[in-house]
Amino acid sequence: MTSELLRPPAERAPAPLTPPMPPASLGLTWRPLTPADVAELAALCCAVEAADAAPFRTTLEETAERFEGTWKRHELDTLAGVDATGRMVAFGQVTTNPGDEGTVRVFLEGGVHPDARGRGVGRALVAWMDGRGRQLLAESGKELPARLLTYLEAVHDGARALYAESGFTPMRYYTEMRRPLDVELPAVRAVDGFSLVPWTPELDDAVRRAHNEAFADHWGSEPMTAETWALRTGSYVRDWSRVAVEDATGEVAGYLLSTRYEQDWPVLGHSFGYTSMLGVRRPWRGRGLAVALLAWAMAAYRADGMEFARLGVDTANPSGAHGLYAALGYEVDDGSVMYSIEI
Repeated sequence: MTSELLRPPAERAPAPLTPPMPPASLGLTWRPLTPADVAELAALCCAVEAADAAPFRTTLEETAERFEGTWKRHELDTLAGVDATGRMVAFGQVTTNPGDEGTVRVFLEGGVHPDARGRGVGRALVAWMDGRGRQLLAESGKELPARLLTYLEAVHDGARALYAESGFTPMRYYTEMRRPLDVELPAVRAVDGFSLVPWTPELDDAVRRAHNEAFADHWGSEPMTAETWALRTGSYVRDWSRVAVEDATGEVAGYLLSTRYEQDWPVLGHSFGYTSMLGVRRPWRGRGLAVALLAWAMAAYRADGMEFARLGVDTANPSGAHGLYAALGYEVDDGSVMYSIEI
C-alpha cells in the first residue's frame, strides 16, 4: 500500500484529457469566471446560502479573494453557468494549496441558484470539478497521497447526497461553537515567563511558522506559504489578535487571530468575534497559554460590544481542543462535514 501511495497521482488515478463539460440540454452557456464577475458571483453565493439556510453570507471582499493567488489559473479552474437572460446561475471552482507536503489536495466549491435546481446542473458541475481536480492532482507530480475534497454544512442534506452520489464520502466532521459574553468570563491570567503581545507585521512571519509547526500533528493540515498565509490573514482584526511570546527567548510560543464577520450577524441573530486561528507550539503546551489567549480574546470581543465569542473545531482534534472550549463555556451551535475522494 505504501508503494502505491508514493506513485504520482497521474499513475494511481489517471485524469481525463478534458474535464466533462455540462451538457447543452441544461440550457446554460458555460465560461470561466473572471475578476469582472465578483459582484454577480457574490450575489449568487448569497442566494445559494440563503436558500440553504447557511449560517453565513459571502461578501464582495471574500469573493474577490477567490481570484487572488499567483498559482491560480482561473481560465482553467473555474466555470460559470449563464442562462438565456445572461444571468449567472451556477459556478464551480477548484483550487490547490502550493504548500502541501503530506497530502496533495484539490478543493472543490460550487453552487447552483435555487431557480436552476432540480434538473442536473449541480451533478454536472461536480463531474466537471472532479475531472479538473484530477487534472490538477496529476499536474502536481508530487509522489504523495492525494485528495479531492469539499466542505459542506451538516444541515445541507441535498448537497451531501449529491457529493455522495458522485463518489465522495464523509471523512471529517467540524463543530462550530459559541460562548455568550454577557456572563462571567474567565480571568485573563498571566502565564509565568510569557507575554501576550499585539500581532504586528514584524511578528507575522514568525506566527506563520509557529502555525505550521503547531498544526503539523493535526489531520489534514498542511504548511502555509508566505503567499497563502497573507491571503488568509488579510481580513483578520489586529485589535482582537494576540501572540504569546516567551520572555527569555522572544520566540513565538502561541497565537490567536480573530475575524469580524459583520455580514453574518443578522443571519445568526447576534454579534460575535470569531477566533479563526489558535495554536500553541508543542514545547510550550500544557502551560495554560491557550486558555490565556482565549480569555484575552473574549474580553476584547466584549469590550467592543460583541454578544458572543465563536470558533470552529475538528471533532477529532488531537490536542483535546473540544474539551477545552467546552470547559470555558463554549457550546455546540452547528457544524460542517468534509467529503473527499482519497487517491
